[in-house]
Amino acid sequence: MSAESPRQQATDAPETTRPETARALAAGARPRRFGAWYIAEHRFRVMRSYLQTMLATGIGSPIIYLYGLGAGLASLIDAPVASQPGAEGVPYLVFVAPALLASAAITVATEEFSYPIMLGYKWNPTFTGMHASPIRPGQIVDGIVISVTVRILATSAVYYLFMLLFGAVPSPLGYLAVLAATLGGLAFGHLLMAYVSTLEQDTGQIALVMRFLVLPMTLFSGTFFPLSQLPWFLQPIGWVSPLWHATELSRVFAYGYPEPLWLTVVHVVVLVAMAAVGWIASRRIAARRLGR
Repeated sequence: MSAESPRQQATDAPETTRPETARALAAGARPRRFGAWYIAEHRFRVMRSYLQTMLATGIGSPIIYLYGLGAGLASLIDAPVASQPGAEGVPYLVFVAPALLASAAITVATEEFSYPIMLGYKWNPTFTGMHASPIRPGQIVDGIVISVTVRILATSAVYYLFMLLFGAVPSPLGYLAVLAATLGGLAFGHLLMAYVSTLEQDTGQIALVMRFLVLPMTLFSGTFFPLSQLPWFLQPIGWVSPLWHATELSRVFAYGYPEPLWLTVVHVVVLVAMAAVGWIASRRIAARRLGR
Protein backbone atom coordinates (compact mmCIF):
# COMPACT_ATOMS: atom_id res chain seq x y z
CA MET A 1 0.00 0.00 0.00
CA SER A 2 1.59 3.17 -1.10
CA ALA A 3 0.77 6.51 0.58
CA GLU A 4 0.20 9.56 -1.64
CA SER A 5 2.48 12.47 -1.10
CA PRO A 6 0.93 15.77 0.12
CA ARG A 7 1.71 17.32 -3.27
CA GLN A 8 -0.23 14.54 -5.02
CA GLN A 9 -3.21 15.07 -2.68
CA ALA A 10 -3.16 18.79 -3.36
CA THR A 11 -3.11 18.08 -7.09
CA ASP A 12 -6.12 15.73 -6.90
CA ALA A 13 -8.29 17.85 -4.59
CA PRO A 14 -9.10 20.69 -7.05
CA GLU A 15 -10.32 18.15 -9.61
CA THR A 16 -13.06 16.97 -7.24
CA THR A 17 -14.04 20.35 -5.80
CA ARG A 18 -13.70 22.50 -8.89
CA PRO A 19 -17.32 22.02 -10.12
CA GLU A 20 -18.69 22.73 -6.64
CA THR A 21 -16.51 25.80 -6.34
CA ALA A 22 -17.68 26.99 -9.73
CA ARG A 23 -21.32 26.49 -8.76
CA ALA A 24 -20.78 28.33 -5.48
CA LEU A 25 -19.14 31.26 -7.24
CA ALA A 26 -21.92 31.32 -9.83
CA ALA A 27 -24.59 31.30 -7.10
CA GLY A 28 -22.96 34.31 -5.47
CA ALA A 29 -22.71 36.32 -8.66
CA ARG A 30 -26.29 37.59 -8.63
CA PRO A 31 -26.22 38.67 -4.94
CA ARG A 32 -22.93 40.47 -5.55
CA ARG A 33 -24.47 42.27 -8.54
CA PHE A 34 -28.04 42.89 -7.32
CA GLY A 35 -27.50 42.82 -3.55
CA ALA A 36 -29.08 46.22 -2.96
CA TRP A 37 -32.29 45.11 -4.66
CA TYR A 38 -32.37 41.92 -2.59
CA ILE A 39 -32.16 44.03 0.55
CA ALA A 40 -34.88 46.33 -0.76
CA GLU A 41 -37.10 43.30 -1.40
CA HIS A 42 -36.43 42.14 2.15
CA ARG A 43 -37.44 45.56 3.52
CA PHE A 44 -40.64 45.58 1.44
CA ARG A 45 -41.56 42.19 2.89
CA VAL A 46 -40.90 43.52 6.39
CA MET A 47 -43.06 46.57 5.66
CA ARG A 48 -45.96 44.24 4.85
CA SER A 49 -46.05 43.33 8.54
CA TYR A 50 -47.12 46.89 9.38
CA LEU A 51 -48.97 47.66 6.15
CA GLN A 52 -52.17 48.57 8.01
CA THR A 53 -50.30 51.18 10.05
CA MET A 54 -48.75 52.61 6.91
CA LEU A 55 -52.15 52.87 5.21
CA ALA A 56 -53.80 54.38 8.27
CA THR A 57 -51.15 57.06 8.69
CA GLY A 58 -50.67 57.62 4.96
CA ILE A 59 -54.37 58.29 4.39
CA GLY A 60 -55.44 59.51 7.81
CA SER A 61 -52.72 62.13 8.32
CA PRO A 62 -53.49 64.29 5.26
CA ILE A 63 -57.22 64.14 6.00
CA ILE A 64 -56.79 65.15 9.64
CA TYR A 65 -54.17 67.85 9.11
CA LEU A 66 -55.58 69.38 5.92
CA TYR A 67 -59.15 69.38 7.23
CA GLY A 68 -58.12 70.55 10.68
CA LEU A 69 -56.00 73.40 9.39
CA GLY A 70 -58.10 74.13 6.30
CA ALA A 71 -61.53 74.12 7.93
CA GLY A 72 -60.42 74.95 11.44
CA LEU A 73 -57.42 77.22 11.85
CA ALA A 74 -57.75 78.74 8.38
CA SER A 75 -61.26 79.99 9.26
CA LEU A 76 -59.67 82.21 11.93
CA ILE A 77 -57.09 83.65 9.53
CA ASP A 78 -58.90 85.97 7.14
CA ALA A 79 -55.89 87.76 5.67
CA PRO A 80 -53.71 86.08 3.03
CA VAL A 81 -50.41 84.78 4.33
CA ALA A 82 -47.17 85.97 2.73
CA SER A 83 -43.87 84.19 3.31
CA GLN A 84 -42.01 87.50 3.18
CA PRO A 85 -43.02 91.08 4.02
CA GLY A 86 -44.34 92.80 0.90
CA ALA A 87 -44.92 89.58 -1.03
CA GLU A 88 -48.34 88.61 -2.34
CA GLY A 89 -50.17 86.40 0.11
CA VAL A 90 -52.15 83.20 -0.36
CA PRO A 91 -54.90 81.54 1.71
CA TYR A 92 -53.57 79.88 4.83
CA LEU A 93 -54.38 76.35 3.63
CA VAL A 94 -52.40 76.94 0.42
CA PHE A 95 -49.53 78.29 2.52
CA VAL A 96 -49.39 75.46 5.04
CA ALA A 97 -50.20 72.45 2.81
CA PRO A 98 -46.73 72.18 1.14
CA ALA A 99 -45.12 72.37 4.59
CA LEU A 100 -47.34 69.56 5.85
CA LEU A 101 -46.36 67.51 2.81
CA ALA A 102 -42.65 68.01 3.54
CA SER A 103 -43.21 67.28 7.22
CA ALA A 104 -44.98 64.00 6.36
CA ALA A 105 -42.02 62.91 4.22
CA ILE A 106 -39.59 63.62 7.06
CA THR A 107 -41.83 61.74 9.49
CA VAL A 108 -41.66 58.62 7.31
CA ALA A 109 -37.89 59.01 6.99
CA THR A 110 -37.60 59.31 10.76
CA GLU A 111 -39.58 56.11 11.27
CA GLU A 112 -37.58 54.04 8.78
CA PHE A 113 -34.07 55.36 9.43
CA SER A 114 -34.10 55.19 13.22
CA TYR A 115 -35.28 52.09 15.12
CA PRO A 116 -35.15 49.71 12.09
CA ILE A 117 -31.46 50.58 11.69
CA MET A 118 -30.80 49.91 15.37
CA LEU A 119 -32.76 46.68 15.00
CA GLY A 120 -30.64 45.51 12.08
CA TYR A 121 -27.33 46.20 13.83
CA LYS A 122 -28.12 45.32 17.42
CA TRP A 123 -31.46 43.96 18.57
CA ASN A 124 -32.09 41.52 15.72
CA PRO A 125 -28.79 41.61 13.81
CA THR A 126 -30.14 40.88 10.37
CA PHE A 127 -27.41 43.08 8.86
CA THR A 128 -24.82 40.60 10.17
CA GLY A 129 -26.70 37.74 8.54
CA MET A 130 -26.95 39.64 5.27
CA HIS A 131 -23.23 40.35 5.37
CA ALA A 132 -22.53 36.62 5.82
CA SER A 133 -23.76 36.24 2.23
CA PRO A 134 -21.95 37.75 -0.80
CA ILE A 135 -23.87 41.02 -0.19
CA ARG A 136 -21.56 43.90 0.76
CA PRO A 137 -22.25 46.38 3.63
CA GLY A 138 -22.70 49.23 1.17
CA GLN A 139 -25.36 47.25 -0.66
CA ILE A 140 -27.24 46.76 2.61
CA VAL A 141 -27.36 50.53 3.07
CA ASP A 142 -28.32 51.05 -0.58
CA GLY A 143 -31.17 48.56 -0.30
CA ILE A 144 -32.58 50.30 2.76
CA VAL A 145 -32.38 53.65 0.98
CA ILE A 146 -34.21 52.25 -2.06
CA SER A 147 -37.05 50.81 0.01
CA VAL A 148 -37.49 53.92 2.14
CA THR A 149 -37.39 56.18 -0.92
CA VAL A 150 -40.26 54.20 -2.44
CA ARG A 151 -42.28 54.50 0.76
CA ILE A 152 -41.66 58.25 1.04
CA LEU A 153 -42.62 58.76 -2.61
CA ALA A 154 -45.83 56.76 -2.16
CA THR A 155 -46.76 58.60 1.05
CA SER A 156 -46.03 62.00 -0.52
CA ALA A 157 -48.05 61.12 -3.62
CA VAL A 158 -51.09 60.18 -1.50
CA TYR A 159 -50.68 63.40 0.51
CA TYR A 160 -50.51 65.40 -2.71
CA LEU A 161 -53.75 63.85 -3.97
CA PHE A 162 -55.53 65.00 -0.82
CA MET A 163 -54.00 68.46 -1.28
CA LEU A 164 -55.62 68.55 -4.72
CA LEU A 165 -58.95 67.47 -3.25
CA PHE A 166 -58.79 70.29 -0.70
CA GLY A 167 -57.91 72.82 -3.40
CA ALA A 168 -54.51 73.60 -1.87
CA VAL A 169 -52.44 73.37 -5.08
CA PRO A 170 -53.14 76.27 -7.48
CA SER A 171 -49.96 75.78 -9.57
CA PRO A 172 -49.84 73.32 -12.52
CA LEU A 173 -46.31 72.40 -11.36
CA GLY A 174 -47.58 71.34 -7.95
CA TYR A 175 -46.78 67.68 -8.53
CA LEU A 176 -43.07 68.56 -8.30
CA ALA A 177 -43.67 69.27 -4.62
CA VAL A 178 -43.78 65.49 -4.16
CA LEU A 179 -40.17 65.25 -5.32
CA ALA A 180 -39.14 68.20 -3.16
CA ALA A 181 -40.70 66.62 -0.09
CA THR A 182 -39.07 63.26 -0.85
CA LEU A 183 -35.68 64.92 -1.20
CA GLY A 184 -36.20 66.63 2.15
CA GLY A 185 -37.09 63.32 3.77
CA LEU A 186 -33.96 61.65 2.40
CA ALA A 187 -31.76 64.59 3.43
CA PHE A 188 -32.81 64.27 7.05
CA GLY A 189 -33.20 60.49 7.00
CA HIS A 190 -29.72 59.74 5.68
CA LEU A 191 -28.10 61.89 8.37
CA LEU A 192 -30.23 60.17 11.00
CA MET A 193 -29.27 56.73 9.64
CA ALA A 194 -25.58 57.62 9.86
CA TYR A 195 -25.99 58.71 13.49
CA VAL A 196 -28.01 55.65 14.54
CA SER A 197 -25.45 53.39 12.81
CA THR A 198 -22.82 54.60 15.28
CA LEU A 199 -24.86 53.62 18.35
CA GLU A 200 -23.73 50.49 20.17
CA GLN A 201 -26.55 50.75 22.72
CA ASP A 202 -29.80 52.71 22.70
CA THR A 203 -30.04 54.30 26.12
CA GLY A 204 -32.57 56.88 24.96
CA GLN A 205 -30.58 58.65 22.24
CA ILE A 206 -33.17 57.99 19.52
CA ALA A 207 -36.00 59.20 21.75
CA LEU A 208 -34.01 62.37 22.44
CA VAL A 209 -33.62 62.93 18.70
CA MET A 210 -37.39 62.66 18.27
CA ARG A 211 -38.14 64.99 21.16
CA PHE A 212 -35.41 67.61 20.93
CA LEU A 213 -34.59 67.61 17.23
CA VAL A 214 -37.57 66.51 15.13
CA LEU A 215 -40.24 68.38 17.10
CA PRO A 216 -38.34 71.71 17.35
CA MET A 217 -37.43 71.40 13.69
CA THR A 218 -41.14 71.24 12.87
CA LEU A 219 -41.92 74.29 14.99
CA PHE A 220 -39.01 76.49 13.87
CA SER A 221 -38.79 75.72 10.14
CA GLY A 222 -41.54 77.98 8.81
CA THR A 223 -44.05 75.15 8.80
CA PHE A 224 -47.09 76.88 10.33
CA PHE A 225 -45.98 80.49 9.92
CA PRO A 226 -43.33 82.32 7.89
CA LEU A 227 -39.80 81.97 9.20
CA SER A 228 -39.49 85.76 9.09
CA GLN A 229 -42.00 85.95 11.97
CA LEU A 230 -39.45 84.39 14.34
CA PRO A 231 -36.96 86.52 16.27
CA TRP A 232 -33.72 86.98 14.35
CA PHE A 233 -31.75 84.75 16.71
CA LEU A 234 -34.09 81.79 16.05
CA GLN A 235 -34.20 82.09 12.27
CA PRO A 236 -30.83 80.28 11.75
CA ILE A 237 -32.54 77.12 13.04
CA GLY A 238 -34.63 77.20 9.89
CA TRP A 239 -31.68 77.95 7.63
CA VAL A 240 -29.93 74.70 8.59
CA SER A 241 -33.11 72.65 8.74
CA PRO A 242 -33.83 70.23 5.86
CA LEU A 243 -37.53 70.71 6.60
CA TRP A 244 -37.32 74.45 5.90
CA HIS A 245 -35.49 73.94 2.60
CA ALA A 246 -37.95 71.22 1.54
CA THR A 247 -40.92 73.35 2.59
CA GLU A 248 -39.77 76.44 0.69
CA LEU A 249 -39.02 74.33 -2.37
CA SER A 250 -42.46 72.69 -2.17
CA ARG A 251 -44.11 76.12 -1.91
CA VAL A 252 -42.33 77.27 -5.07
CA PHE A 253 -43.86 74.36 -6.98
CA ALA A 254 -47.24 74.23 -5.21
CA TYR A 255 -48.31 77.87 -5.59
CA GLY A 256 -45.45 79.73 -7.20
CA TYR A 257 -44.04 81.17 -4.00
CA PRO A 258 -41.95 84.17 -5.13
CA GLU A 259 -38.29 83.82 -4.24
CA PRO A 260 -35.04 84.47 -6.14
CA LEU A 261 -33.90 81.69 -8.44
CA TRP A 262 -30.57 81.46 -6.64
CA LEU A 263 -32.38 80.70 -3.39
CA THR A 264 -34.31 77.86 -5.06
CA VAL A 265 -30.99 76.46 -6.27
CA VAL A 266 -29.61 76.75 -2.75
CA HIS A 267 -32.51 74.69 -1.42
CA VAL A 268 -31.78 71.90 -3.90
CA VAL A 269 -28.01 71.98 -3.32
CA VAL A 270 -28.36 71.90 0.46
CA LEU A 271 -30.79 68.99 0.42
CA VAL A 272 -28.73 66.97 -2.07
CA ALA A 273 -25.56 67.64 -0.05
CA MET A 274 -27.20 66.52 3.20
CA ALA A 275 -28.54 63.34 1.57
CA ALA A 276 -25.16 62.55 -0.02
CA VAL A 277 -23.17 63.13 3.17
CA GLY A 278 -25.52 60.96 5.22
CA TRP A 279 -25.54 58.20 2.61
CA ILE A 280 -21.75 58.07 2.23
CA ALA A 281 -21.24 58.16 5.99
CA SER A 282 -23.75 55.34 6.50
CA ARG A 283 -21.95 53.15 3.94
CA ARG A 284 -18.58 53.73 5.58
CA ILE A 285 -19.92 53.06 9.07
CA ALA A 286 -21.61 49.87 7.85
CA ALA A 287 -18.37 48.66 6.24
CA ARG A 288 -16.43 49.31 9.44
CA ARG A 289 -19.05 47.88 11.81
CA LEU A 290 -19.91 44.72 9.84
CA GLY A 291 -16.30 44.08 8.85
CA ARG A 292 -15.12 43.50 12.40
